Amino acid sequence: MDSPAADDTPAARVDLERSLLTRAEYISATVHLYRGEMHRATAWRLRLDNTTNWAIISTGGLLTFSFGHPESSHQVLLLGHVLLFSFLWIESRRYLFFDVWRSRVRKIEENFFSPLLTRRLVSPDPFWGDAVAGDLKSPHFKMSRWRALHLRLRANYLILFVTLTAAWLSKIFLHPVPLKSIDLVLDRLDLDLLPGRVSIGLVAVFYAFLALLFFIPGTAAAIRGREWGGIGEEDIETR
Repeated sequence: MDSPAADDTPAARVDLERSLLTRAEYISATVHLYRGEMHRATAWRLRLDNTTNWAIISTGGLLTFSFGHPESSHQVLLLGHVLLFSFLWIESRRYLFFDVWRSRVRKIEENFFSPLLTRRLVSPDPFWGDAVAGDLKSPHFKMSRWRALHLRLRANYLILFVTLTAAWLSKIFLHPVPLKSIDLVLDRLDLDLLPGRVSIGLVAVFYAFLALLFFIPGTAAAIRGREWGGIGEEDIETR
């Protein structure tokens, strides 16, 4: 096997990497980085929209099935709450990843393109490049899972939960025939394995949790590396 060329030694390669970039090379590299980060932010934004669409379609389907069949049980709508929260959980996770790319895009827009367009070539944050480079080297979530759940609940899912709950109450009290006796209401609330009072308690606990989630925003900073775990770049792109 031929010996490596003299100019292909590690020291020579390091010297080449340390050569100064021209202004055109720096701008070109930053533009390509921005395009890549924008693409990934857009891809994760579309995934968020897909999850919301699944939640809306599922809610509409549950309402149609429940009120379209007089013999259908209100348990269908209770299971709909579980399904809806599952979508919320999935969407909060996707929002964590979307926020990683979004934050990088905003750093570049605020500190590179904004000064360039205004011709005031001074970045508001002189260390923005170090921040982006550090995040590329050691990516981490920018918020906690609780905050992601809080934001997605306020943005999209609260109205879906309220709609599903209103439908559940209507199913109990009005459909297929109105009930006037509290005993009859409790009988209708009975589940296959649980009495009516227990089902009311479970719904109350669930909505108490949603109330906490709605009013408590959570922390905007996640512990570095803790939530990202051992997920590699190739795994992120396939999720």
